[in-house]
Amino acid sequence: MFKAIRIVQPNQINLVNLKLLRLQADEVLIKVMASGICGTDIHILRGDYIAKYPIIPGHEFSGTIEKIGESVTRFKIGDNVAVEPNISCDNCYNCLNNRQNFCKNWQAIGVTKSGGMAQFVVVPEKSVFNIDKLQFEYAAFMEPLSCVLYGLMKVNINPGDSVVVFGAGPIGILFLQMAQLQGAVHVSVLENLASRAALAEQYGANQIVRNINDFEKDDFDLVIDATGVISLMEQTIDLVRTGGAVLLFGVPPAGKKLKLEGMKIFQKGLTIVSSFTSVRNSYQAIALLEAGKIDVSGLISHRLPLSEFERGIKLIEKGDDDVKKVMILPQH
Repeated sequence: MFKAIRIVQPNQINLVNLKLLRLQADEVLIKVMASGICGTDIHILRGDYIAKYPIIPGHEFSGTIEKIGESVTRFKIGDNVAVEPNISCDNCYNCLNNRQNFCKNWQAIGVTKSGGMAQFVVVPEKSVFNIDKLQFEYAAFMEPLSCVLYGLMKVNINPGDSVVVFGAGPIGILFLQMAQLQGAVHVSVLENLASRAALAEQYGANQIVRNINDFEKDDFDLVIDATGVISLMEQTIDLVRTGGAVLLFGVPPAGKKLKLEGMKIFQKGLTIVSSFTSVRNSYQAIALLEAGKIDVSGLISHRLPLSEFERGIKLIEKGDDDVKKVMILPQH
């Protein structure tokens, strides 16, 4: 038996005891050591995201392999691993065109299949990546970092560029660090919460602005929105310079319209892109974390047991100044 968080239906959470499932030949059993709460988990709980109920949430997690299926070849019992949650069929039109994130038969651990808010979870071998000696809490950032990497693959950061990131939460800080790694010489951050602004300063932001109106117009080669706030997304095209790019990464509320001035986009010759999840960026994410090129040590604000999962959700929703990544430690 093992403990798990189960979202029975929107807004209903239970801490349950479950029996371990029997492994298929291509699956592994992971003892979950760290599982980060993501905004997607909140959307699933509130009923405004694709999910299959009842569901054990959690798609940002790491742990140790306890058992392996008979056809598993890349891992052995005792290996420390992190998990890529998206599962593609590799046989539909989108998969065959290297768009696995839009797989017609898409499944996801923690969304349509049992996830990491549990003491144990069964996942396919192809979803698992070795983390060697990387700390479990840090390895749990593999999934969000892989999404950041995929987003940055869709735009160019050239040596000497000037970049602005909207939001200094965990995702915003990952973007800040990646922009620096890719050669941006000036990275600004928009953040109105004092503790997150201080975090951006700690991570080397060149400029931190509390009010978007304090930015110079037409000043940045790349504008990245990591907030999903409609009013901020609408102002991205004012800050980017001619020939520049806008990356809309944050998740906006469903059903809300985004108003952008067409003539401004035309006259500036802008590239505007969005980014949805990731496509096979997990090896790169682990390599960056292992090498210390991306530092996530300052991004965890709370460490809670499984029984306090709902408290963790409320901490994030309340938006207190000191809340960053809330990490669930299922074995505690």
